[in-house]
Amino acid sequence: MQERSSVAELANVLKRELDRYSPGGKLPSSRALVERFRVSPVTVSRALAQLAAEGLVVTRPGAGAFRTEPRTHAPAPGDTSWQEVALSADAAAELVPRTVDASGVLATLAAPPPGVVEFNGGYLHPSLQPERAMAAALARAGRRPGAWSRPPADGLPELREWFARGLGGSIGAADVLITAGGQSALTTALRALAPPGAPVLVESPTYPGMLAIARAAGLRPVPVPVDAQGVRPDLLAAAFRATGARLFICQPLFQNPTGAVLSAERRPDVLRIAREAGAFVVEDDFARRMAHDDAGPLPSPLAADDHDGVVVHVSSLTKVTSASLRVGMLAARGPVSERLRAIHVVDTFFVPRPLQEAALELVGAPAWSRHLRTVATELTARREAMAVALRAGLPALSLPHIPAGGYHLWLRLPDGTDESALLSAALRAGVALAPGRPYFCAEPPGGYLRLSFAGVAGTSEIAEGVRRLRTACDELT
Repeated sequence: MQERSSVAELANVLKRELDRYSPGGKLPSSRALVERFRVSPVTVSRALAQLAAEGLVVTRPGAGAFRTEPRTHAPAPGDTSWQEVALSADAAAELVPRTVDASGVLATLAAPPPGVVEFNGGYLHPSLQPERAMAAALARAGRRPGAWSRPPADGLPELREWFARGLGGSIGAADVLITAGGQSALTTALRALAPPGAPVLVESPTYPGMLAIARAAGLRPVPVPVDAQGVRPDLLAAAFRATGARLFICQPLFQNPTGAVLSAERRPDVLRIAREAGAFVVEDDFARRMAHDDAGPLPSPLAADDHDGVVVHVSSLTKVTSASLRVGMLAARGPVSERLRAIHVVDTFFVPRPLQEAALELVGAPAWSRHLRTVATELTARREAMAVALRAGLPALSLPHIPAGGYHLWLRLPDGTDESALLSAALRAGVALAPGRPYFCAEPPGGYLRLSFAGVAGTSEIAEGVRRLRTACDELT
């Protein structure tokens, strides 16, 4: 059983039993709960923490958990209707209203109910995460001299150097800025490179989290179609001419969601077109450390081939480790780097030093290379299992491309399929999916699904999830 399922089940049992205890009464000890329910101490601790967060119990270190005292009176509800006027006035003052639509991001962050196969995930399953290596790295980091002191605003020099070595080319540690994960890096880059109301060119389809950042900043995403070889240079040049945009955001390696890799022939064209337009290219290199066994030699980042400071490079350790190891980077050269640093400092001051120290310990340990090899092998096996199951059980779903990296497949639905209805039917059948609509900033050419094979327990769960998806499809026919 998955850990989070055990936690939820134990918390529900304890809730039902709370009436046995008078207000202020002490619950059984953690050891007693471990023995009674045959779960780990961690599960007990998390279940009690959930009850405490809901205000049902109070935990006292060294004493135990106690049922909370009943509230003597409920506070009167406030009147927040005034906020509608305030927020509408704020939007009306903008050339482009700032809308914060996180639905596309939440579709991959939301944990489905217990027993539901998680094809909507955006992170590695706990069985694929280097939990022991991360715990050991965090313990060693905490013992480093000065581990809890204030770090340099740009990040620890050793960590910046490590990221710079991975980029190659002429980029050095001085060009690198440590950020709180890739999403934070993208937010900083878009705020630095485009004023509110400006158009920004994006791949179509593309990552919903980036679209959410752009719209929240009052920017106007303009789609540029992607095919099996990445973004089309002819359409990119036409979009620059038509819009006057000064920014293009792309994922050249294992693009999300299509899995496409920008071809060697197109790479210099993209850089040349952006340079001629006087524009920046934000390169989101999110999946480089998630290449599969059969990927072959990977192309270098666009930033390594950029001699004129066109590319602002973004990458992160989060995807290949854990959602909570939020350590990423921005790399840029020229005057733009100072603007990126200024915005980063204003927004966050700095990334917590213990997290940076732990990241250094992790990537410097022998377990790091072993983890990357394990992830490559496991993702390859899961990708193949999902592709085989889909082609055998759901041939009506088009699977045009099998990526050699990343953690998902991109499926085209048959014409006329109601995407929303299919998602609802799938959830009733016990499988959670990520809809395709949020990946398009304009009208999509059809219905799509993005299925993740990284957030499940293994190939057997993939087979079961595809079987449940077939049940959902049959329900709609």
